[in-house]
Amino acid sequence: MRFPTLPNLIRTSFALTSITTATFYNPAAAALHRAPSAFTNRNTTTTTLLRSMPSIPFLGSLFSSFGGQGAKDMTDYPVKKSEDEWQAVLSPEQFRVIREKGTEAPYIGKYDKHMPSEGTYECAACHAPLYRATHKFKSGCGWPAYFDSIPGAVTRHTDSTFGMSRTEITCSGCGGHLGHVFKGEGYPTPTDERHCVNSISLKFSTEEREGK
Repeated sequence: MRFPTLPNLIRTSFALTSITTATFYNPAAAALHRAPSAFTNRNTTTTTLLRSMPSIPFLGSLFSSFGGQGAKDMTDYPVKKSEDEWQAVLSPEQFRVIREKGTEAPYIGKYDKHMPSEGTYECAACHAPLYRATHKFKSGCGWPAYFDSIPGAVTRHTDSTFGMSRTEITCSGCGGHLGHVFKGEGYPTPTDERHCVNSISLKFSTEEREGK
């Protein structure tokens, strides 16, 4: 049995502090709003949904990357758009995670348990190829995990928010936030690295694509 690492424990704690209760008065409408990750009281129409927007500023800061040492300006990339232009093409949650460097809740992402044998994971913002399907592995951390990326597709930055030294990863095409990379956790992969990526930062293509 693999015990969760400290970063995963803290990251999960953050996500769980953001639980929001929504009350639906129509049972049929309530059923439409239930997700597999929802905890529902069977005797009521109150559904508690996991949401990833931080409700505790300190915990939220642990998972947001404010651009530590070595971080590039988010406009200093080949794909250049103003934040207004990004808001026009991204959903509110995509914008929060990709452009504002947020984190989605664990175990609810579209690609957490997605394990195709071939294909490419692209940046959800600029569609640049980031990871091959063969890079993905089962980590049990609650977010999509990859042991490597397509060469040149991902840029690393030192994230030293609140004295924690972490490595943020962004799309090399547009600077969009992907997540963080962790080393030396003991996973049986060729690199012993885990790219912990937000599902909402990704889009899957069945085509095998190479980096530019």
